[in-house]
Amino acid sequence: MLNRNVLTILLISSFIVLLAACSQNTDVSVDNNPPNTITDNESAKEQDDEEPEEDSVVEEEELVLPSQELQKGDQGEEILLLQKALIKLGYEISPSNVYDSETVWAITDFQIQTEKLFITGIYDEPTRTALEELLEKEKTITPGEGLPLIEEENLDEDTVVIANPYEVLSLVNKQHALPKDYVPSDLVYPEVRFPFVEELPKRQMRKIAAEALEKMFADADLESLDLFAQSGYRSYERQDVLFASYVSNHGEEEANTFSARPGESEHQSGLTMDVTSPHVNYALVVEFGETEEGIWLEEHAAEYGFIIRYPKGKEAITGYQYEPWHLRYVGVKAAKEIMERGITLEEYLEELLEI
Repeated sequence: MLNRNVLTILLISSFIVLLAACSQNTDVSVDNNPPNTITDNESAKEQDDEEPEEDSVVEEEELVLPSQELQKGDQGEEILLLQKALIKLGYEISPSNVYDSETVWAITDFQIQTEKLFITGIYDEPTRTALEELLEKEKTITPGEGLPLIEEENLDEDTVVIANPYEVLSLVNKQHALPKDYVPSDLVYPEVRFPFVEELPKRQMRKIAAEALEKMFADADLESLDLFAQSGYRSYERQDVLFASYVSNHGEEEANTFSARPGESEHQSGLTMDVTSPHVNYALVVEFGETEEGIWLEEHAAEYGFIIRYPKGKEAITGYQYEPWHLRYVGVKAAKEIMERGITLEEYLEELLEI
């Protein structure tokens, strides 16, 4: 009887010990994985979930270049984006939200160094594409290798020598002269009619102006007009000879009303062409403005980026007599506003730069 009691007690004791052991194991398991503890797998999942947010931040900081055409004097956030892109490429310019002279210089220099681009100083679609290509490849450029950054210098007390002669909106007049040694690097021979056959330097224009002239002449032909080109590029030295001849024959004061001193002639820019027609015997005379060709140019030249540079009634501003034959390339955007408003390049730029 005693042995049976002892056995019973031993069995009960063993059962109690076994229960205690199971309870202890269960508590340990819970302690190893408390409800607020993140496991390795959960932690990795959370980190994966966070990665797209980091990528999103990087994407927001990427430079998106403006899609519209921009030029000197324009303002806005688009200009700031363009300036940041130029800075990333290596240009040390100050971001200002304004398409200022530094931005014009940087774009001009970039266009000169990128051979396939027209050299204008204007930000256009081909320039945008070329900039994007460099940015995508994370390449930089050597600023000033195409066009050194220099300040305008005084030629005398009344005239400065402009620093960026390649800009199509550059102002060339009696107060703003081209450098004496400036010869455009992109001169070509436009395929248009001339009243002479010799391949003279004055048949040349800068490439962008030449292509615009060709298109304008082609469209004039469709209207049965007889436009002829007469005189385009003229070197500093050639202008010096011409002006001296006019002074000898007419005196300096009168000569300066219809001819420019060397350096002050738009012909040296390569952006100008004097045009005429058989109706005035191929001469450069004010009567040309009354011909069918002269009237058509007054109405349509701006569509091709040209203006009548010296309009009637603006002699006090331009410093020159009315010249309906003298076309100057400034780009379509500027040309349309200038011609529609009946203002001069001087007036246009003065308003543009009041920033």
